[in-house]
Amino acid sequence: MSKNHKNHMNKKMQESESEQIDPETTSETEQVRSGAGAPDYLLPASVLISALILAGAWVYTTGIKATNQQAASIAASAEKTKGSEREEMVVPSGGVVLPITWNDLGAKLVSSGVIDADKFKAIYDQRGAFTDEYRNLLLGQNDGKLKITNENAGYLLNLFWALGLANKNEILETGEMTNPAYGGAQNFASTGGWTIAKGDPMSHYSMHRFFTLTPEQQARVDKVSRGIYRPCCGNSVHFPDCNHGMAMLGLLELMASQGVSEPDMWKTALVVNSYWFPDTYLTIAAYMKHKGVDWNNVDPREVLGVNYSSAQGYANVASRVIEPQQQRGGNGCGVDAGTTAAPQRQPGGCGV
Repeated sequence: MSKNHKNHMNKKMQESESEQIDPETTSETEQVRSGAGAPDYLLPASVLISALILAGAWVYTTGIKATNQQAASIAASAEKTKGSEREEMVVPSGGVVLPITWNDLGAKLVSSGVIDADKFKAIYDQRGAFTDEYRNLLLGQNDGKLKITNENAGYLLNLFWALGLANKNEILETGEMTNPAYGGAQNFASTGGWTIAKGDPMSHYSMHRFFTLTPEQQARVDKVSRGIYRPCCGNSVHFPDCNHGMAMLGLLELMASQGVSEPDMWKTALVVNSYWFPDTYLTIAAYMKHKGVDWNNVDPREVLGVNYSSAQGYANVASRVIEPQQQRGGNGCGVDAGTTAAPQRQPGGCGV
């Protein structure tokens, strides 16, 4: 073998040896690639980054919750304000002046025995509610226009009830109350439920002439009474079988006797019914608002009709109103229903 050939072989062997990989070097390389051998200072950095990400997410979601809660609070406040505004339109806190004067009708009801003053007064004395206003309406002279309020609505209900029951009127004598199918007028809540008269309440039924209506005035009462319903039952005022119906009849007669026009009779009847049944008419007001009609622009004749103010009509309206009305109670159908200060405002049954 020549010397040159020998040198060439030695060179190839050296190159082959230099291409072999050291196992230790391989191990270190794999460790670096797998991260097992990563420098310690990288770990705190990764933890810090993760913490910042989580903190940011917490702040974000907390911010959303806070925003949602704030929005809900604002919405609730706005709804409460809207409800208060509607209530002020339907049953104003300051009351509403009616287009009638009561004069001395209370004293006449007492002197004729329709109202036993001691029994009547006792109902209010037991709850410390027989005010000077009530005393004057029952026994005194009242020359100014009568005002209905949240506080005296129940008291006026009882006074109008006595008037409607006792004042002589053909509606009581020839109308639905005398239908033989019902067994006699004495069987209704508006008659048998009047327990504060002197003697049998039927001895006063359409028996007194506190005022006399002209044929035109009587026709007006007859017409309007047929169109006014109440949510405690399905009957019109022309069939006054409960205290609200009888009281409204008395009010209509009084308005007609003092020359109140038919449009004002409808308007006044809606005001009074609203104070007697606030929940009902607040709900109807919400329904009308949904239809784009403000309460001040409603047609009283329409709202007092069978489709809104009867028990069936109101139930239909209420089923379409999502917005719940504040439960404020109502004047029940008994003599002792007329309260003052925070009255029970949800209509009850027709018993005493």
